[in-house]
Amino acid sequence: MKNSLWIKLMGAFVLIILVSTGMIVFLIGRTTASQFELYTTQTGQQRAAQLAPVAADYYARTGNWNGIDTVLRNPWSYTMSSGNMSGMMGDRSRWSGNMMNEGMMGNMMNEGMMGNMMTDGMGIISTDRIILAQADGTVVVDTGGSLVGNQIDSNDLAKGASISVGNQLIGTLIITSLDSLDTPAADFLTAVNQSALLAGIVAGGLALIVGSILFIQIIHPLRKLSIASQGIADGDLSQRVQVSSHDEIGQVALAFNHMAATLQHFADERRNMMGDIAHDLRTPLSIIQSNLEAMIDGVLPTSQEELTSLHQESLLLNRLITDLRTLSLAESGQLNLQKEIIDPGVVIQQVADRMQLSAQEKNITLETDIVSDILRIKADPTRLQQIITNLLDNAIRYNTNGSQVVIAAHPIEDYIELSIADNGPGIPPEEIPHLFERFWRAEKSRNRATGGSGLGLAIVKQLVEAHHGRVFVESQIDHGARFVVHLPLM
Repeated sequence: MKNSLWIKLMGAFVLIILVSTGMIVFLIGRTTASQFELYTTQTGQQRAAQLAPVAADYYARTGNWNGIDTVLRNPWSYTMSSGNMSGMMGDRSRWSGNMMNEGMMGNMMNEGMMGNMMTDGMGIISTDRIILAQADGTVVVDTGGSLVGNQIDSNDLAKGASISVGNQLIGTLIITSLDSLDTPAADFLTAVNQSALLAGIVAGGLALIVGSILFIQIIHPLRKLSIASQGIADGDLSQRVQVSSHDEIGQVALAFNHMAATLQHFADERRNMMGDIAHDLRTPLSIIQSNLEAMIDGVLPTSQEELTSLHQESLLLNRLITDLRTLSLAESGQLNLQKEIIDPGVVIQQVADRMQLSAQEKNITLETDIVSDILRIKADPTRLQQIITNLLDNAIRYNTNGSQVVIAAHPIEDYIELSIADNGPGIPPEEIPHLFERFWRAEKSRNRATGGSGLGLAIVKQLVEAHHGRVFVESQIDHGARFVVHLPLM
């Protein structure tokens, strides 16, 4: 179970989800914090710019910063007590618009709301941290309580508002958020991070569900393939898998079924071949054995005629063994060809002259049609003779008295076409695909007198392909057959 593909895929999928979710939460948190810091800085600058005139007025009146922290915490009380209310109200109209008029002021003062409204209008809230630094950067006021007496750098000073009296810089006012977990800013950032994390968890869970379904659809047919493959390995060549899709998995299933069918065909062919070999070897051996036993027992006389018959059977046996060896070497690519430049017309004529007697015995007319200026080819003359002999022997064997067989040779484009045609009964269409198979005979009776060994055409096919050519047959019932060999030119 440790090596289960499903576990590996799900493990990788979970790892990807965790890494992706972590990166998304980190980037969202970092971006949000950065943008929120920019926002608070700009807001702080606006608030500081609103409060800077109050600090400047206080310094102009007192000449120092003593007690300024109280003023900064409640600027409107200082403004009202200092008699500068009208000037501050001019600034107030800039913060609050034109919504506050004298009638509204009177009503709010009567209702005790003026303090809160002014404090909100100034932009000072309980979570704000107010920092006042002198012109040289020394902090004199820090409502956070940690920077008083320290000197801050120019980058931090740039985040505040300058305080000037008579065009002379006397300090900088900075308003920022308190460094506390209870501030609205901290609550906002925490909420954003939690929302991003929750979204990542939900998306990851949905991805796991979808991924599980997808992985099951992939693994289920693979398990069937594994079971079927094990069946093939155990010798059950009838194993097949169901093809339920046309994707890569379906293509693998189709390839497996084709492989299994091919293996089964080869296994059946091998069994049939072994039976055919045993049958063809047993027939001449049985004749030789029975005749020799009869001669030993004195039942059959040891005459020249009987010895000649036994010699013929031994020749048939030797030819069968030779054909089997030739076919085996050709199929394995180990057949040694002695190629040389030859005139195929000469080879064809030699074979035709040698086969004339066999044709005459069956009253078959054997003719040749060879172009006189035929080009030469590079081939093994002995194997080429074997190709033509096997095809011609096949034509004579399967044609009836009075038939005609024509051996032709013509150059066509970049190859030589050798053909053997007859006007006999023809070949049934269902038998044509099997003609070049080993031990295939059109006559199922396996009569060697008319059916041969069943290896001649199989040898022709292998020898032609060894010469980088091809062989095929054209035939119609009652219109004869035509075997065609194409061999490449030099």
